Amino acid sequence: MFHFIINSKNYKEASGPSAVVLGGIVSELAEELNARKSDVRLYLAPPVFSISEISRNYPSLFLLAQHLDPQSAGSTTGHLVPEIAKLSGARGSLLNHSEHRIPKEQIEKSVGLLRDLGMTSAVCARDAGEVGEYARFSPDFIAIEPPELIGSGHAVSKERPELISDSKSALDRALEKEQTTRLLCGAGIVDATDVKRAVELGSSGILVASGVIKSSNWKDSIRSLVGGFPA
Repeated sequence: MFHFIINSKNYKEASGPSAVVLGGIVSELAEELNARKSDVRLYLAPPVFSISEISRNYPSLFLLAQHLDPQSAGSTTGHLVPEIAKLSGARGSLLNHSEHRIPKEQIEKSVGLLRDLGMTSAVCARDAGEVGEYARFSPDFIAIEPPELIGSGHAVSKERPELISDSKSALDRALEKEQTTRLLCGAGIVDATDVKRAVELGSSGILVASGVIKSSNWKDSIRSLVGGFPA
């Protein structure tokens, strides 16, 4: 199985009513892939304010929060609580994105809380060293994203391919025989050749933001990127 996470960040063009439109497009494409028995699974990480509405309209869509805090329901004003996110339709969360870095202790606690709730965790890392560190927490995914390439249009699979292969090696060493955490590749991915190369280097999927959201046609862009995965 290959995994394709679309992070809409807080881009205005994918917020408010447009977030629901994007949710409909991703849901439609996910159903198409499922009907074809494709090995590619789509995920959407919209602004947190839109999760409930998207979930109501497209209940089968795999929605991720863009960040959650390691807090419990109750007297936790202002925090993004995993349990509440789940009640709102989120099935998991990104953690430690380069635009929202958090301490290692917070990552570990958040991954544990999400696991206890049966939710998916996708932890972002800057280099192979961090991949090895975060693998100890057993998240579902670790996404390798060098900050300097995020939103650049220059894919890490082309600019720094060794970072993906080194990260896969670090992950394999940390996990040994327990292959529960999968590696994703992010930063600068814009076309199918970027995806194909990332998979060849050991990635189990991609994390994309501007490569989809800033494109002129969301559906065509997503379909094109899906085409980079093995048939």
